[in-house]
Amino acid sequence: MKLSFDLTESQNRKLVAAAKRLGIPREELAKAALDDLLHRPEAEFDASLKHVLSKNEDLYKRLS
Repeated sequence: MKLSFDLTESQNRKLVAAAKRLGIPREELAKAALDDLLHRPEAEFDASLKHVLSKNEDLYKRLS
C-alpha cells in the first residue's frame, strides 16, 4: 500500500535531519516511525495521549 501526506516545512527539515543523522533515507525513517507507533502497547500510547492532552488543555480551551 502506498500512502501520501503533506509535511510542514518544519516537519520536513526535522525528518531530513534525523534521517541524515541515522544515515538512512527519510522515507525509511518515516516508515519505521509509523511502524513503531502502530506496534506500541496500547497502555503506553494511552498514557502518552493523556499526558499530551492534559499538558495542552489550556491551549485547547483557548483555541475552541
